[in-house]
Amino acid sequence: MRLALHLNDYSHLGEPGDMGPALARIARTAEDVGFARLSVTDHLWQISQIGEEEEPMLEAYTTLAFLAGHTSTIELQTLVTAGTYRAPGLLGKIVTTLDVLTGGRAWLGIGTGWNEQEATGLGLPFDGHDGRYERLEETLLICLQMWSGSAEPVMGEHYQLGSTLNAPQPVSSPRPRILVGGGGELRTLKLAAKYADAMNVWGGQDAGQKISRLRERCEDVGRDHEEIERTALYPLDVEGPQGADGLLRELRRLHDLGFTTVYGAVPDLGSEAQLEILGSKVIPEIGTW
Repeated sequence: MRLALHLNDYSHLGEPGDMGPALARIARTAEDVGFARLSVTDHLWQISQIGEEEEPMLEAYTTLAFLAGHTSTIELQTLVTAGTYRAPGLLGKIVTTLDVLTGGRAWLGIGTGWNEQEATGLGLPFDGHDGRYERLEETLLICLQMWSGSAEPVMGEHYQLGSTLNAPQPVSSPRPRILVGGGGELRTLKLAAKYADAMNVWGGQDAGQKISRLRERCEDVGRDHEEIERTALYPLDVEGPQGADGLLRELRRLHDLGFTTVYGAVPDLGSEAQLEILGSKVIPEIGTW
C-alpha cells in the first residue's frame, strides 16, 4: 500500500508571501519521506467541510506546476478536477504540459464537480446533474483523443472541437493516467469502469461497497476490474487521539478491502513534523502489505 499527500487547506501556511516557500518545503518533505503522490483540491473558494469560504485557496494546476519545480519523483494530480471548470481541449493541454515538463509524473484526476455556489460566484460553467455527467464523459473522450495523436474533429453534444491537435504528446506511456473520483455508485463508477486507470472514493465504512459496485460496473462494460486501481481518501492524522497506531488500523482496514493507495490530508499542516512521523512510522509499515 502507498500513501498520497492531499493538500486541501492552505490556511496554516502563513501570509501570502510565505505560502510558496512553505508549500515547497512540504512537497520536498513528502517526496523525501516516501509519499508516492501529491494531490491538490480543485476549488477556488474553501469548502464548508474544511473551513470558511474566505480562507485561502490556490488554483490547482498553477499550484501543481509550482510544486513540480520543487520535486523530482512524486506523482502530481488534482483530487479531483471539476469537469466543467476548464474546456476539455484546454484541460487536455494543461495535463499534457504538466506531464511533459515533469517527465511523466502527471495524472488527470477528474469528477463531475459539485460546488455550484463557487462556480456561479466566479462565472464558471456549471450544469445540472445529468449535464455534468454528460460533460464529464465527453471531456474524458476528448482528452483520450488528444493523447492518441489524432487531430480529428469532435462533435459532441456539449463540446465541439475543430481539431484535437496536441503537440507535444505526453511523456507518459501510453498517456497520462486517469483517476475518476466521486461517490456515485452507478454513473461515476461506470465512467471509471469505461475510462479510468484508478477510482477514488471516501474511505469510510461503505468503502468496501464501492469496490463491489465497481466490479459490477466493469462487468456491465466488459472490462476486467483488476485493471483499475482502487484508491481511497482518508485523513492522515497522527496527532489525534488514536495516533499513528490508530491510523495504521484504518489503513489496514482499507488494505484488506482491496485499496492500494490512500490519499489523505494532514490536519493543520503548518510544518513538516507530521509528514516526518508518517515517513518514519506509517509508510515503512504499509509498504510491506
